[in-house]
Amino acid sequence: MTSNPKRPYFVRAMHEWLSDNGFTPYLMVDINTPNLLAPTEYAQDGRLVLAISYQATNNLLIDNDGISFAARFGGVSKDVWIPMQAVLGIYAKEDTEHSLFFDPSEYDNHTPPTPPNNDKPKGGHLKFV
Repeated sequence: MTSNPKRPYFVRAMHEWLSDNGFTPYLMVDINTPNLLAPTEYAQDGRLVLAISYQATNNLLIDNDGISFAARFGGVSKDVWIPMQAVLGIYAKEDTEHSLFFDPSEYDNHTPPTPPNNDKPKGGHLKFV
């Protein structure tokens, strides 16, 4: 029997715990993961660190496939999509003692998902009668 990877569940739980305790959640990401959509020009040594607090992101969504949000980089708003297998760890900016890093082999033989389609329907869903 195959089971779902644990990583998305731990990322969601750690994000909630860090936020509830006044810490700033930071995500460390492997930029060499296929289908990653992120500002890789800010990466160092193949890793990108992103602030994923509610204050630093817009429309943050952490689901089983990945993490998506919009954020400002160099004053420009960008959409970000991080496949869950790209997540190396999540930790507190203020105190690295509060950190959780993951076994990279958890996603061996796993095909990365594609980014969600961000096309928004034109116009509203309300109709004047």
